[in-house]
Amino acid sequence: MIELARALAHGPLTVLGRLPDASNLALLCEVPVGGAATRCIYKPTAGERPLWDFPGAVLAGREVLAAEVAACFGWDIVPVTVWRDEAPAGPGMVQEWITEQGPAPVGLFASDRVPPRWAEVAEGRAADGRVVVLAHESSPALQRVALFDAVINNGDRKGGHVLRRGGGTLAAIDHGVAFHVDPKLRTVLWGWAGQPVPGDLLAELAAGRDACAGALPTGPARLDREEVAAVLARLDALLAAAEFPLPDDGRPCLPWPPI
Repeated sequence: MIELARALAHGPLTVLGRLPDASNLALLCEVPVGGAATRCIYKPTAGERPLWDFPGAVLAGREVLAAEVAACFGWDIVPVTVWRDEAPAGPGMVQEWITEQGPAPVGLFASDRVPPRWAEVAEGRAADGRVVVLAHESSPALQRVALFDAVINNGDRKGGHVLRRGGGTLAAIDHGVAFHVDPKLRTVLWGWAGQPVPGDLLAELAAGRDACAGALPTGPARLDREEVAAVLARLDALLAAAEFPLPDDGRPCLPWPPI
């Protein structure tokens, strides 16, 4: 992992093409790692379209910070993500490319085809009028992603932003719209809303609290004092309640599209 991080941060990037479905400029690249070409994603700040609630070129930096926060809790859920100042299109973030292998942990199903022991989140209707159900698996790995999103205030946890790696572990991607001071949590992972957080996961959160506090003001994201305080307040509220957060009835809490 250290070798990969160094290569992503300093190795020669070869741009292969643009990801057409990305809302901001995202380039598929290759970088040499151990004598082999390794794929990665490069998001330059020059390709960001500022949002009304995230003004300026801040999204790429927050993706780097999200990876650092996950590491504070010992959670290998964010692919290796680094900041680099020198790259083909200027400064930005570079992240390990994840090729999904195995069944997706989140999906849309016919009402009678939801997998056993999966958590149902919402119902809707397809274009032909059929009832479809948004559901996700009930694994501890996905629970970690849900808690992580609550801490960083992730405003865009779509189903397609959680990928299954080759070894069966989960990788969470796309964390630019995060760390806002106002409540922004929009996620498809509401299946445990209001339920107790398992004791081992609560212990992992508590153990990483001080490391998280130390990581927040550093790196290209440069969270301000109010943003840092908001992250720690959300984390402390999770620890005190020992429950998964509930959706806020006063605002949209599902991203669109959900997958």
